[in-house]
Amino acid sequence: MGRKPDAAAKSYYSGGGGAGASSPRAARKAPPSPVFLGTALFVLGFVSLFTGHVVTDADWARIRSRWRSKQHRNYEPIDIWESKYSSMYYGCSGRSADFRSAVPENSSTGYLLIATSGGLNQQRIGITDAVVVAWILNATLVVPELDHHSFWKDDSDFSDIFDVDWFISYLSKDVSIVKRIPYEVMMSMDKLPWTMRAPRKSMPEFYIDEVLPILMRRRALQLTKFDYRLSSDLDEDLQKLRCRVNFHALKFTSSIHAMGQKLVQKLRLMNTRYVAIHLRFEPDMLAFSGCYYGGGEKERKELGEIRKRWDTLPELSAEEERSRGKCPLTPHEVGLMLRALGFDNDTLLYVASGEIYGGDETLQPLRELFPNFYTKEKLAGDDLNPFLPFSSRLAAIDFIVCDESDVFVTNNNGNMAKVLAGRRRYMGHKRTIRPNAKKLNVLFQTRNQLGWDTFSRKVQKVQRGLMGEPDDIRPKQDDFHEFPSSCICLRKPRNISVTT
Repeated sequence: MGRKPDAAAKSYYSGGGGAGASSPRAARKAPPSPVFLGTALFVLGFVSLFTGHVVTDADWARIRSRWRSKQHRNYEPIDIWESKYSSMYYGCSGRSADFRSAVPENSSTGYLLIATSGGLNQQRIGITDAVVVAWILNATLVVPELDHHSFWKDDSDFSDIFDVDWFISYLSKDVSIVKRIPYEVMMSMDKLPWTMRAPRKSMPEFYIDEVLPILMRRRALQLTKFDYRLSSDLDEDLQKLRCRVNFHALKFTSSIHAMGQKLVQKLRLMNTRYVAIHLRFEPDMLAFSGCYYGGGEKERKELGEIRKRWDTLPELSAEEERSRGKCPLTPHEVGLMLRALGFDNDTLLYVASGEIYGGDETLQPLRELFPNFYTKEKLAGDDLNPFLPFSSRLAAIDFIVCDESDVFVTNNNGNMAKVLAGRRRYMGHKRTIRPNAKKLNVLFQTRNQLGWDTFSRKVQKVQRGLMGEPDDIRPKQDDFHEFPSSCICLRKPRNISVTT
């Protein structure tokens, strides 16, 4: 991380570059004495005299991991490719012994139909929650219907994107799932299925009190625009069910999986490791954010027209949104953050994105910082043609390549960023970088007054706690899909006990 930046990085600074910049601090504060560990163990042993408690593997591992993690965040250099503490944790979402098994279809309270909403990952969250709601209601779930009418205009069905047979089979112990309501049941119904929309982030009690009576009376009920309609705060067994759905039951179809793995293999042949960025700099994202990126009246007019697609969006101040850290970084700023963190210009970069606002001109500064720049279109060529008419299938391919990356970089707190960040934590805390947009914005505004070494050191400082470590900083209102803590367990070391 002490390597000097190349000309592309230096050229960002009009007031002089890295060679004459201030040197790193001459001395760092010494880390706390390891006596802390012995003291903690002694206290546990002392307490055991009165409580009869024996220090377990998990007790000691928690003390050790918290201490080590604190030292890592505050004192140790950041390993930009992987966390040294990731091996201490693993994904755990098995069913507990007393978790109620699936109610058979012929004994269930009725058929629950779900109409999801939004893009691929927003729909993925809806599907995950639909299974949990079906369990809460003792209902038979009909395979969810995907959104064909949103901004993305994709007419793909569930079975076009996900392996529907695997989905049904994997969850068979938890929830009864069918592909459609049986014909004889439909013919016996006096009325069409009742349709309703649940409030956002509803608690299980809402579904029991308000939805269940209708379902039992009508035999079939459809919940519409089903995204974020279930609270993030559920008991542990239901959270683990969420994890079983999201991380295990939702497998992409063989054609999508094969294409995604093909791109991963091509990247691995060029380099053993690569960084994937969800750039999220499409016109709709920028318009929705209400941010401004210096494109003058032309930009304001173009993004303003797109913004009219959403009737309920409030008037926003672009300057205030940026100061609050609500604006995505530009591709150039993402590149500078990565170079400041220590990624060299020969790093292999995979960019997951749709249409970039400003096209090649917007991407050029990022390409100069990272010449080894690839997209699914560049890697796949004509092999991508069968997927081109379907935005959700293209997003699924990006999802696979980003999930397999050594480092994943988010550029906003959108659905793909949340789902992938949570999945990577569950799968072993693979390095995931979440830009500290609020503090980085201040650094970018003062960039001309900073030498490269100073800028780099400050970027590394503001990014601590946002690098995919087990003890990452959580937002004030964190989302379970991003931080699936109920489904992450601590590995036990060899047996350690305290005798008194």
